Order: sequence, then structure tokens, then C-alpha cells
Amino acid sequence: MVPIQTIERDGFRHVVHTLDSRYELPGRKFFSQKCLPELYTEVRDRVMNEIRHLEAYSATTDLWSSRTTEPYISLTIHFIDDDWKLRSRCLQTAFFPEDHTGATIALGLKDALSAWGLDEARLVCMTTDSGANMVRALEINKWTRLACFGHRLHNAIERSVQRDARVARATGMCKKVVSTFSYSWKKKNALTSAQRELNLPPHKLITESPTRWGSRVKMMERVLEQEKAITQVLAADQKSHHLLPTWQDIDVLEAITKALKPLQDFTDALSGEEYVSVSYVKPVLHLLNTNILKPEEDKAGLCEDIKKRVLDYLNEKYKDPATDELLTMATFLDPRFKTTYMSPEKLEEVRSRVATETKALEEKTATDASSTEDQSERETSTAPVQLKKPKHSLGSFFKKCSSAPPKQQGIDMELDGYLLMVTADSDSDPLEWWRLQCSHFPRISRLAKKYLLD
Repeated sequence: MVPIQTIERDGFRHVVHTLDSRYELPGRKFFSQKCLPELYTEVRDRVMNEIRHLEAYSATTDLWSSRTTEPYISLTIHFIDDDWKLRSRCLQTAFFPEDHTGATIALGLKDALSAWGLDEARLVCMTTDSGANMVRALEINKWTRLACFGHRLHNAIERSVQRDARVARATGMCKKVVSTFSYSWKKKNALTSAQRELNLPPHKLITESPTRWGSRVKMMERVLEQEKAITQVLAADQKSHHLLPTWQDIDVLEAITKALKPLQDFTDALSGEEYVSVSYVKPVLHLLNTNILKPEEDKAGLCEDIKKRVLDYLNEKYKDPATDELLTMATFLDPRFKTTYMSPEKLEEVRSRVATETKALEEKTATDASSTEDQSERETSTAPVQLKKPKHSLGSFFKKCSSAPPKQQGIDMELDGYLLMVTADSDSDPLEWWRLQCSHFPRISRLAKKYLLD
């Protein structure tokens, strides 16, 4: 993407003229005052038509700064369309110069939803980071907040290694080593030669990104992989002897990577936008507690300490009743999991809530339809038309009057049928499953559209 003024630069105009000498390139005002506004209006109208009649949606918001330190706030909504496809639409990235207090953010988010004609009552949850101002903003608006799993995991890992002198020393050593090889062409060449000599992979060292914990683990892994080559190069230069990793540093690096390496894949998997991820949170927490981060009883040391600290933080943050309720409903309505991660007592509670919400959805739909019909009748009130009485066919005399089961009974029958069906494969798409089965479960499929949209 380039600025509009590019079209007025001699070089660009020369390129266009070379491509087609007959084409007259319009001026900057043509694009800024005509093309871009028309394109914006066209795209906005298209998005408005998509979201106008949404029964439920979730949202993601974040505050960030541009390279020139200008503050912005972004708002993205997520919904499931009529074809059971998960859609995401970034509604705005707005300049936000006001103080970033909870009250100001709350008002800004309310205005944003209102500008797009979105009903707050249909907002299932909003995903944010763990910033105090964001938390406060959602509390003021009384919206359900779902913390970003990747951000929460990042905080858990950062806290697990804080104030540990061993980790601080080993991490500092890694950063200094990587920095030394990054800024010295001579040492880069020496490292390449040492890799060939020691039959090590010809990999470059990795620099840590402070906002991504995974990059730190990758940095440590690479230093461990290239330890012999790094030691050989540094030992050959007397000025670099102080950077040589000690056996204690190596032990600490191995403990950290052993504890945190298995968590790398979860961060990326649970931060996706193109597939359902909210129903994965409870299964992942269960997997972390029972397998991946479960401390080994007969072992002690830094690795086990890190695992325990990460688990304690995550379990504490996800025990909030509102969050637990949302995640439980999403897991229950995911055909890959259903009741796998809940107790029999919890199942009865969830069934009751599913029945209550399904009934409420049906009643709201009936009310909306009734008001629409009344309005239509008022608008098209005309003189009564004499209609011909239809003739009865012979077969009509043999039809049996069939009545639909009572509403509650119908919901219970759907729930029983849903739970009796074989659990879907863990790699399958839950939305595709619901697309194929929604005709069999017309009531609870509407609830699935509400809770599987993040």
C-alpha cells in the first residue's frame, strides 16, 4: 500500500506512460474525493447487508499504536452465516486520541456498535487482552469478556519465570550471544565454518521478540542446538570468553525449553480466526492439567516449578463463573466434545440452560415475526378480496391431523438425539457437521450458531 500522492510522482507517471501512452492518469483529488469514498460506501453497504439480521455475534477489540505512535482502536466482529461458514469483518480501525480510560473505551465501543446498527443484546462476548482499562470498559458496558488465550498464556509464562535469577542469567546470556553474532560479520563467518566442521545444521541464531514468548523459546532452542559451534567460535576470541555459556546455563535452558516447548503449538492454534477455537479452550486446559504440564511426582527442579506456575495462573484466570459458563456451552455444542469434559452434575445444569435459551430464542423469533406481520398488514391495508373456496381432493379426507410435540418436549427430544449421535472426529469442522445436521436439530442448531462463533 502506498500513499495517494504517489500518482503525482514523476517516476510513477513515467511507468504508467511506458505501459500505455494513451492512458491519462487522473490527479490525486480524483482518487481521494471520488474513488476511495465510492469504494468505502460500496464495501460498507455490502457489510451492512451481511450483518443487518444477525441473531448473534462476537467481537474482538484492541488498542494499538502506529509506527508514528498515533493511537488507534480496532473492532472486528465474528459471526456464522447461513451456509455455516465462520466470518470475520473488521468494522473499524479508528483514531483514538482520547485518554485510554475504561469509561472512554466503553463509550467508544458502544458508539462503534451503534454506528453499524448492531444490537448489544445479541453480542455473545468480546475478546480482549488483559489490560485493566479493557477489563473495566467491558464491566461498564456489562458485556461478557473472553480474554485472548494467547495473551493469557503469554502472561502465564512470563510470570512463571519472573524473579528467578537462574532464568534471568541464562536468558541474558542467550541475548548477548545472539547480539554478538548478529553484529559481527567475522563471527557469522566463523559460526558457519564451525557448523560445517561439526556437522551441525547451517541455521542462523534467532533474536527474541519481547511481545512473543515463543520467540524466546526458539532463541534458546537454537542456542542449545548450536552450542558446540558457538563455544568453538567464542573460545577462539579472548575478548568473548565472558560470553561462553556455563554448564549451569545449559541446564537452565534445557529445563525451560522442556517445560515450554509443548505450549508453542497451542498459542497459534487457539488464536485462529478462520475456524472455531472457543470450544477448544476447556479441552486444552484439561489436556494441560492431565498431561502436558502435569508435574511429575518423583521429580523436582526448575522444569516442574515452571509447569506448576503456568498451570496455577491459567486455572485461576479461567475459573471466573461467566467465562466458565460460556466455555462450557461452547464445548457442549461442539459435536467433537459434547459432554467429554464435564461431570454428570454439570451436564444436567447445561441441559437446563440449553433448553431455557432455546425456548427464549423461539419466543423472540415468534415475537419479531408477529410484529413484522402487524406492520406489513398496516402498510398494505386494502379492500378485502373475495377468494374462491378451494376444492377438497379425495386424498384430503384420509389425512390424519398431526400435532407437533409441545415446545419443551421437542427441545428435550433434540437434546437426547444430539447426545446419542457419535462424537465427531477431533480434526473435523464442527460447523460443517452442523450444516449437515441442522435439519435434524433445528432448535439447538440456532444455539450452536450463537456459541461457536469465536
